[in-house]
Amino acid sequence: MSPVLADVLQVTALIVALALVHRPLGDYMAAVYSSRKHLRVEKWIYRSVSANPDAEMRWPAYLRGVLIFSAVGVLFLYVMQRVQDKLPLSLGFKPITPDQAFNTAASFISNTNWQSYSGEVAMSHVTQTAGLAVQNFVSAAVGMAVAVALVRGFARSRTGDLGNFWSDLVRGTVRVLLPLSAIAAIVLVACGAIQNFGDIHHITTLTGDKQAISPGAVASQEAIKDLGTNGGGFFNANSAHPFESPNGISNLLEIFLLLVIPFSLPRTFGKMVGSLKQGYAIVAAMGIIWFAAVIAVTWLEYAHPGTASQLAGGAMEGKEQRFGEGASSLFSVSTTMTSTGAVNSSHDSFGGLSGGVLLLGMMLGEIAPGGVGSGLYGMLIMAIIAVFIAGLMVGRTPEYLGKKIGTREIKLAACSILITPALVLIGTAVAIALPDGKDAMTNIGAHGFSEVLYAYTSGSNNNGSAFAGLGANTPFFNISIGLCMLLGRFLPMVFVLALAGSLAEQQPVPETAGTLRTEKPLFTGLLVGTIMIITGLTFFPALALGPLAEGLSS
Repeated sequence: MSPVLADVLQVTALIVALALVHRPLGDYMAAVYSSRKHLRVEKWIYRSVSANPDAEMRWPAYLRGVLIFSAVGVLFLYVMQRVQDKLPLSLGFKPITPDQAFNTAASFISNTNWQSYSGEVAMSHVTQTAGLAVQNFVSAAVGMAVAVALVRGFARSRTGDLGNFWSDLVRGTVRVLLPLSAIAAIVLVACGAIQNFGDIHHITTLTGDKQAISPGAVASQEAIKDLGTNGGGFFNANSAHPFESPNGISNLLEIFLLLVIPFSLPRTFGKMVGSLKQGYAIVAAMGIIWFAAVIAVTWLEYAHPGTASQLAGGAMEGKEQRFGEGASSLFSVSTTMTSTGAVNSSHDSFGGLSGGVLLLGMMLGEIAPGGVGSGLYGMLIMAIIAVFIAGLMVGRTPEYLGKKIGTREIKLAACSILITPALVLIGTAVAIALPDGKDAMTNIGAHGFSEVLYAYTSGSNNNGSAFAGLGANTPFFNISIGLCMLLGRFLPMVFVLALAGSLAEQQPVPETAGTLRTEKPLFTGLLVGTIMIITGLTFFPALALGPLAEGLSS
């Protein structure tokens, strides 16, 4: 079988699997967040934190819950890293330095999972499982809760109530993420991924060198890191490590896990607002952008210039040698489009243009299909922008799902989409200008610039993947990227929840002959075009200095 045919079959199998799961999982999540019943374990959790799950919250109260819970998480994870040498199963590892502990705490609480350390030689069993893996669950559940709150803003009328944050958080964790992760972990173990709490193994290699092999609860952490679009990895090699992804089946399973919840949430949205066609329009826009990026990166990598690359069938340096160019490209596009950050190859080794596509995937706001929860609310914000633009073109007050998009709504939507570009561009400019930033660059020219741009794009958009070659484990990068991760995660949530509250207070506007049909293919095309134009206008100068300059000069 030719590599190209194998790649086509792999993508086809993935799309079929996602299509089969889209309806049942989407309907199940809609039922989870609409149910009035509480499971026994959920009631115990509510009592332990003194929360009333039936009390409705307006958007300021909902936001306070998000921020307080996340702030406690940052503090808890920071302290755990600083005292890990005194905790059980420490493996003899030293405490994490203050700046790196802050960076890691901010990373995992913000669903970024940027790692400036090698997990197998830095983090103890307790830190990995009770700290990092727990945050993989709850940070993903926070994103889903905010998305559901925005959906309720569209679905409800003449009320400012958006549900209960604590109920949404617990339900997303207990009823969605935990059972799916348990199933995925069992399948990964069956594929050959390891799962244990053993001691470090010291072996002698064929050349006589000594090597330490770290065990750990890898399969369970791998499952939730992918399912919750968290990213990171137990090992520094991430999903390229055979303990994390032993074979082609596990590799395709992990890509499926990256995409399954983000691509199913539009069905949840359609179900909750009472129009499945609205959900189809959103998922179609997500799918078009994702599929176009898969084709672009795969084609660019296969067509990479150079005799050695042509003889190898592609630019294989830094790629996943076991699975080939197509699997590496598919994984990389899926991870940068979903705010996951898990990798099975080195993104630094992609060509200038294909690396630029990966960067663009994050710069879009990671909405195709995006992170768990964050992808849906990011795409709905862009839908509001698209409706507003359409209203300007025809001279009619814009409406979306029966809600008028007035001055307040468009200001909140605009503020939400402007935060991450500001963090990316300002952060990159400061790093390039200061000696601390330039000294960490091991490459010069366009590629060196791309590495710094990628780092701040990844951090601000809560992705977590990185271009190799940038020495990011310094106080400057740990603190600056840590701040970008926190601001890039929680500042947009402020405006998203405020927008949800504003929409929930409105009375629905009856549909007329002049109402824009947002469930039609025409609107899907307008939405895709709006996303690409806004991103292009914002980031084209930076892309021209980095990946475009590198790609056109190679």
